[in-house]
Amino acid sequence: MEYQKPCQYSIRLIDKLKSLDTKNVLDFDLINKAIYWARKYHGEQKRKSGEPYYTHPLEVAYMISDYKLKTDVIVASILHDIIEDTEVTAGMILDNFGWRITKMVDMLTRDRPDGNKLSVEQILNNAYHEEDIEVVLIKLLDRLHNIKTLNSINLEKVEKKIKESLKYFLIAAMDIELSSKYIKELVGLCAQKLPTQKNVIPVTDLDSSILYPVFQNEIDQILNQLQLAQIKKTTRNC
Repeated sequence: MEYQKPCQYSIRLIDKLKSLDTKNVLDFDLINKAIYWARKYHGEQKRKSGEPYYTHPLEVAYMISDYKLKTDVIVASILHDIIEDTEVTAGMILDNFGWRITKMVDMLTRDRPDGNKLSVEQILNNAYHEEDIEVVLIKLLDRLHNIKTLNSINLEKVEKKIKESLKYFLIAAMDIELSSKYIKELVGLCAQKLPTQKNVIPVTDLDSSILYPVFQNEIDQILNQLQLAQIKKTTRNC
């Protein structure tokens, strides 16, 4: 594969970034370098859908640009899986992209040097502890794109991903005051992807103290509405 040659995903991303970058704040040389690395090192890896794996981080970066038009954040979103899934090391990223991007990518990497694997809850909590809202943002958009492509995994994993998304990511999105567009899209996708034969996660299963005790009433209201919508949908299908 010729990694230097633009693909449809990189063209789409760069075109969007150029249209948004009215103040010339982005470093397109560094962004294009990150795209090259993602395509080169993810190489022939495939998603469950059969698409090249590198399309996922490029799509996450595309989504990130709506919320944070900043070179370091866009580059880190492009590279967010590269340590976990390829031979690339934190040292290689540090040498080529600098300290800040390396720190973000490292915080987003679940597989640790000591052999442990972080849960999504731990990644979010670590980011909160460091007060690194940019890492939280990347993880939120990473999850949103993953929810969009849940069709390619089995129903048990779908249910697990949805429960995890509502339990951790919905609270995190509210806590950093992410726009209502994200929150509505996440909840809507969870409702859409939930298998009709399964019950919606009970409101009592959600504990906002997982991160910080915020917005429990709002979460309860959202999930109550989601439960009612699912009941109506199930009734129509009977």
